[in-house]
Amino acid sequence: MEVYKDITPLQHYLNEHKFHGKKIGLVPTMGALHEGHLSLVRASQSDNDVTVCSIYVNPTQFNNDQDLAKYPRTLDDDLTMLREVGCDAVFCPSDQVMYIEPSRTRLLFDRLDHIMEGKFRPGHFSGVGLVVSKLFNIVAPDRAYFGQKDLQQFVIIQQLVKDLSFNVELKRVPIIRENDGLAMSSRNRRLGKEGRGKAVILYKALTEAQKMLKVPVAIEQVKQEVRGMVEQAGVQLEYFEVIDPDTLTAVTNISEKNNVALCVAGYVDGVRLIDNVVF
Repeated sequence: MEVYKDITPLQHYLNEHKFHGKKIGLVPTMGALHEGHLSLVRASQSDNDVTVCSIYVNPTQFNNDQDLAKYPRTLDDDLTMLREVGCDAVFCPSDQVMYIEPSRTRLLFDRLDHIMEGKFRPGHFSGVGLVVSKLFNIVAPDRAYFGQKDLQQFVIIQQLVKDLSFNVELKRVPIIRENDGLAMSSRNRRLGKEGRGKAVILYKALTEAQKMLKVPVAIEQVKQEVRGMVEQAGVQLEYFEVIDPDTLTAVTNISEKNNVALCVAGYVDGVRLIDNVVF
């Protein structure tokens, strides 16, 4: 496995493969890898000749300095995991490589970044869009792989690709869960034993909401039930939304939709977690 910290050597490596007609897959991550990330790598390996995983904690997508400081950084362990799964190359640049000087570019996604994550994390998706654009320009992949857990992010990156005419195919990979249903997340590492026990309520609330909506129970009543379940478990609910997974528009009538996404975010002992189910 090749490890690159600078752009030019990485591009020389990739250009050699592209010259021979090889297809390139990109898996963008912020490190602190787990089985969910490895599922993205495996998905890329099944579709492409060469898989590149990027590891970079992008400061421009954090609107909370403490959250940025606390984000787990485990590069040595990450590289070991990627070697074991057979990843071809890793790009792990420094801030100085990714941002030669402070960025002045801001990206707006209209209503897409004024709901759910965008509402509670202003500026977050501008930073996501910026770093993903940089990675697409640096790597020029044929395909890029993102996890369903960040569903809103995926829809926004789809819009980015359309608007900026990136020649890349996007792939959304299903959520990987722990045995008790908790969505795998790098932030789970920050949970204590008690918090870890509380966190599973987010998935339990989603599955219960899915059952109620299939009855069907009115969406507003479902929202009240979810809030009660989550808060009774000692978790601070930030939002629970019923949306169209392709457009992020609010769903008001389940019977009129073929696909529906239930999205939730909450704080578990100060750690912010998100989850969703699509059905």
